[in-house]
Amino acid sequence: MRACDVPGTAVVKPTPAALMEDAGTGLDYGTRPDRLPGLLTPNDRFFVRSHAPTPRLDPRIWTLRVEGAGVRRAVDYTYDDLWHRFPLVSVVRTLECAGNRRALFAAECGRRFDGVQWGRGAIGTAEWTGVPLRDLLEPAGLTGAAVEVMPEGLDEGRARRPMPLAKALAPDTLLALAMNGEILPPDHGFPARVVVSGWLGAASVKWVGRIEVSDHPLHVVWNTDDYVLVTPGETAVPITSTPVASLVELPWPARLRPGPRLVRGRAYAGEDRVAAVDYRIDDGPWRPAGLDGPDLPGVWTRWRFTWDPTPGAHVVRVRATDEHGRSQPDATPWNTLGYCHNSVLPHPVLVA
Repeated sequence: MRACDVPGTAVVKPTPAALMEDAGTGLDYGTRPDRLPGLLTPNDRFFVRSHAPTPRLDPRIWTLRVEGAGVRRAVDYTYDDLWHRFPLVSVVRTLECAGNRRALFAAECGRRFDGVQWGRGAIGTAEWTGVPLRDLLEPAGLTGAAVEVMPEGLDEGRARRPMPLAKALAPDTLLALAMNGEILPPDHGFPARVVVSGWLGAASVKWVGRIEVSDHPLHVVWNTDDYVLVTPGETAVPITSTPVASLVELPWPARLRPGPRLVRGRAYAGEDRVAAVDYRIDDGPWRPAGLDGPDLPGVWTRWRFTWDPTPGAHVVRVRATDEHGRSQPDATPWNTLGYCHNSVLPHPVLVA
């Protein structure tokens, strides 16, 4: 489980401004919303969120251990075991950092939050291929007392976050080995990462080297002090699914030429489906946008509307609604760490 002694920068892949937005930490890069070519986000522009530099791990010596009080025996897997001992499945799922749009939340509240100053780009969708996590837990012999499962990464910070046993056993919770038909890139978790459908990105731990199955609730910094919703006088609540929100595939601010055009975007509702997307131009009425799917939980939905704008300054607003009737609010309830911002955004557009 050692990392290779290979020098390099904190992030392995190129992060050109033409494709990525630099969040200013040296570790974190968002996807440019106007550079999304299809349903899947290409690996070269998929957002990067890390707590430490990307580790260089050698698959020849890497192992994955499953252990803990919730299993009857510890089990070790090699990289070759994962590829050749288990059936592989592929699922399309969206990952979103809970801090996505934090900089816009700050502008809405008139104050700066600590943490990565994300714009709109800490979200992406990929086809993930790997082994269902439940297939790796079964040989360890789950006990009747097992309650939580916690993957742990091999980065310097040992990123880790527990999930309930039921979520770990869900058929679309994977230990992923490939991303969009390619071997998992280093910045996205090579040799293996967890993909937890519909939950905040921090649950999909990268560079996994250990999985603990516990017989009691687990409390670590990533579900007690960070990645929690904290409001004054209230107990911190760990974030799981992220709320419904939408994304316009235009720069911020946008500059367009006059004439008819198709405005496109994405909407995402965490573990739930997106049921509707509406748009509003300036002070006009709300109108329904067309939905292009997919109509699935855990995956963003593409939407579109036609617009023939007049020259001048405009504001475009988009409001998504999930299958339970929950719509994006005009303002997001304040929380100390600036998480889960999903307000309707006044997108500035100059037509000239």
